[in-house]
Amino acid sequence: MPSDERSGQSRAKPSFGAFAQKAGRSGAPKGRDAVVPGGAAFPTGGLSDESEASWPADAIEIGAVTDAYGLKGWVKVVAHAQGPEGGNALLSAKRWWLAKGSERKSAPRVAAKTHSDTIVGQLAGVADRDAALQLRGYRVYVSRDEFPSLEADEFYWVDLIGLEVVNDAGVELGKVADLIDNGAHSVLRLEYPSTGKDGKPVTGERLIPFVDAYVKTVDQAAKRIVVDWDADY
Repeated sequence: MPSDERSGQSRAKPSFGAFAQKAGRSGAPKGRDAVVPGGAAFPTGGLSDESEASWPADAIEIGAVTDAYGLKGWVKVVAHAQGPEGGNALLSAKRWWLAKGSERKSAPRVAAKTHSDTIVGQLAGVADRDAALQLRGYRVYVSRDEFPSLEADEFYWVDLIGLEVVNDAGVELGKVADLIDNGAHSVLRLEYPSTGKDGKPVTGERLIPFVDAYVKTVDQAAKRIVVDWDADY
């Protein structure tokens, strides 16, 4: 059933690097190592300071540096998205963008690979463990343009945020505010304007499982999702 969300209720920010897959398909993209000896295929240069003006407009937060890895300047990154697909953008991006407080940096990615449930990577200009430890706590961003391509019926969460959701009858159900991962599949969380018992405007909420049984079409160009879902659910 839809519910009214009172003002002042806080919610965690969505994991924009996450991945959503409609049920009925045979598996998600597999994670892969991305190691280029010497980083020859990547832009030259090392770790550099960045400004708001030089920061890419399509930068998406993927994870955070939690520790150094080994002695040669590698860092350990915990990706926001769960599963092997969570770190794919980190493995494929040629440059990582780093932010901590008001500080912004970037560096070419020399190498990266999956390690247990994390991603470990080496950035140009980070040559030893001490330098890697200096990056702990930095949030890691990747340009959306460098995300790996997905197959049909696979979507990144960031591409679904803000889309209008309507049912088969054309009734508007709300906009996608974020998504929830319940372990089995993703769930769309919609918000829509509503009225509280006191007659004052509030934000209503609907939760719709992101599975074939309910989600009929996702038209990113039209910014619309069509679902088999009644407005009274």
